[in-house]
Amino acid sequence: MRQLAQLLKAGEISSQELVQRCLEQISKTDGEINAFITVDEQGALEQAAQSDERRAKGQTLSPWDGIPVAIKDNISTLGLRTTCGSRFLRNYRPVYDATVVERLQGAGLPILGKTNLDEFAMGSSTEYSAFGVTKNPYDTSRVAGGSSGGSAAAVAAGQAPWALGTDTGGSIRQPASFCGVVGLKPTYGRVSRYGVVALAPSLDQVGPMARTVEDAAILFSLIAGADPRDATSTGSPPFALPRWDPEVVRGLRVGVPEEFFSSGLHAEVEGAVRRALRRLEEQGAVLQPISLAGNEYAIDTYLTLVTAEASSCLARFDGVRYGERVPAADSNTMFAKSRGAGFGPEVKRRIMLGTYVLSASHYEAYYEQAQRVRTLIKLEVARAFEQVDVLITPTTPSTAFRIGEKRNPLEMYLSDLYTATANLSGVCALSLPCGWDSQGLPIGLQIMGNHFQEELVFQVARVVEASVERGAKGAV
Repeated sequence: MRQLAQLLKAGEISSQELVQRCLEQISKTDGEINAFITVDEQGALEQAAQSDERRAKGQTLSPWDGIPVAIKDNISTLGLRTTCGSRFLRNYRPVYDATVVERLQGAGLPILGKTNLDEFAMGSSTEYSAFGVTKNPYDTSRVAGGSSGGSAAAVAAGQAPWALGTDTGGSIRQPASFCGVVGLKPTYGRVSRYGVVALAPSLDQVGPMARTVEDAAILFSLIAGADPRDATSTGSPPFALPRWDPEVVRGLRVGVPEEFFSSGLHAEVEGAVRRALRRLEEQGAVLQPISLAGNEYAIDTYLTLVTAEASSCLARFDGVRYGERVPAADSNTMFAKSRGAGFGPEVKRRIMLGTYVLSASHYEAYYEQAQRVRTLIKLEVARAFEQVDVLITPTTPSTAFRIGEKRNPLEMYLSDLYTATANLSGVCALSLPCGWDSQGLPIGLQIMGNHFQEELVFQVARVVEASVERGAKGAV
C-alpha cells in the first residue's frame, strides 16, 4: 500500500485511474468469482475524483487518500444498498454510515462496493448468500470461506487492494486462510460496531483484510478507536503503525496449544504451520507447548451463544419497519409469511436453535451453561497469556473445500474449530498465509495475542510473512 501511496503522491497514477483499474478487474473476474453484491462504479469514481482534487491542492486527508476499499455487505453505507446477503434486505439502503465507513471516508478511501457474505453472516463458506456462492480465486470449484468470503476473494483476485470484514467465530480469519490473504479479528471493543448489522453482539467485530501484514495494519489503524455510539467500544487509544522490527521474535515466548494439532488436522496444514514455527525458533523465539483444553468445548459454546443472540437480533426483521413484506390478511400472518419468504434455510435453522436454547424450559441447561463455559475458556486463555506472549495455531483444519462438499451443518460448523476461542475470550487474532498444499491452495497460520496486543501480533506476523514463499500459485 505504501507503493500505491507513493505513486499517488508523485502523480504517477491518479485515484481515478486506480479505481478504474479495480473496476476493470471486477468486470473481468467477478462473473466467475461473485465477490461483490453491489459495485458502486459511479460513487467510487466520484470519490476518486474528489481525492484527486484534494491531492492537487495539497489537502490530502491521509497518506492513503485515494486508495479504494471494499466493504462487507452487512456494514451500513449511506444510500448504498446493504443486503446482508439476504432476500429480506435486497432493496434496503441505509440512512447513515457505520462508524468504520465514516472513518475510511474521513481518510479519503473511495468505496468500490459491497462484498458477498453468508446470509446475515451465518456461515463458513459464503454458500448461504441469497446472491449466489462466492468462489475461491485460486480454484473456482472451491469455497472462498465465510462469512466474509466476498471480501477475502475480492482482495485475493486483485479486485480491491483491501477490504473490511466482520468476525463472529472466525469469519475474517477462515476466509483469509482459504484465499491466501491476511485478516485480523481485533480485540473485542477495539473497533466500533455502530452501523454493523448484528449477528451476535457479544462476539461480532469488524476487521481488515489485505494482501500483506503491513496493509492490514494500515487499514486497522484507520478504523480502530473508541466510539461513544457503541456501548461495547473500549477506551483504548487509536492504533499507531508500528516500527517494524524483525528482532521482536528474539526471546518471544510462543505458545503452541497441543489441542490445535490433534486428529482432524490435515497433514499438509500441520506441516506448513510447524515449518513456520521452526523458522521462528531459528530466529530466537522460544516455543512452549501449552494446553487449551477448553477449545474442545469452544464450538458447542459458540454455537449455543451465537444462535441465541441471532434469534434475538433477527426478531427486528418482521416486514414492518424495513425489508421485504409479504401482504396478508392480519399482522401475525404477515410476520410469518415475510420471515418465511425473506430468510434462507441456514438463518431459519439458527433462529429455531436460538429460540430453543432461550426458551424457559431450556434456558438454564443451554444458554446459562454456555455462558459459564465461556467464562472458563476466557480464564484459561488469560492464564495462557501469563505464560506466553502469543499463541500460534493453524487457522483452519484444512485448505478450502469444494463447493457443496459440506452438506451436513455440523461439518460446516467445525470450520471454526480453531478460531472460535478468540471470539469467546475477546482477544485479538490474525490469519496470514504460511504455505501451500499440494493442490496449490493457501494454508493459513493463526497468531493470537492478548487483549489490545494487536501491535505485537502484527510484528510477529510480519516476521512470519517474510519467511514464507508467497505467490506459488496465482489467483484468478
